[in-house]
Amino acid sequence: MLGMDGELLYRIPALLIALTVHEYAHALVADSMGDPTPKAMGRLTLNPLAHLDILGLLMLLAVGFGWAKPVGINPSYFRDQKKGLIKVSFAGPGANFFLAFLASFLIAAMSKFGILTEGVYTFLLWTQLYNVWFAFFNLIPIPPLDGSKILISLLPAKQAYEYLKIEPYSMYILIALLLTGAVGFILRPFAAAFLNAVSFLLSLIF
Repeated sequence: MLGMDGELLYRIPALLIALTVHEYAHALVADSMGDPTPKAMGRLTLNPLAHLDILGLLMLLAVGFGWAKPVGINPSYFRDQKKGLIKVSFAGPGANFFLAFLASFLIAAMSKFGILTEGVYTFLLWTQLYNVWFAFFNLIPIPPLDGSKILISLLPAKQAYEYLKIEPYSMYILIALLLTGAVGFILRPFAAAFLNAVSFLLSLIF
């Protein structure tokens, strides 16, 4: 997905923005609820180097999907641990959805006023795409992705315990889904639906 092509100059910054803002959002929400862990671990920053995970980056380069270094949190600092964990877990995908919408908005607005250059369009397009795909990818309910933490928080204790038994095998499951292309097959309809909804909304504005 990140082959050496003419768009690489635009794709790498777009990718780094998606990864960095995702993890920073996790850290920021946890910090806002009284958890000092992200700040103590140097994750309350927009510096991409603080959030990159080597294996996740290699998977991204190899098959088009990957992940950043998870932000460490301590839910015991939250007033309501389950609600706090849901908020922190959704903060990353939520930030990506916002960035995808913002990129779409800027494309529409700049095009409307005739100031959208080819280079800016390419950068904004990849920012849109990477963010929407990264958001939905992280909502897959497989550890250590955000979707698994949201699901654990919603399940009754017994079901959550049973669900967590897949954790030792989760990375193998995730890599298998990535290599077989199953992730793209599953997520493509969701990404298309989101982008179509955004496009429709922006058509009402512009």
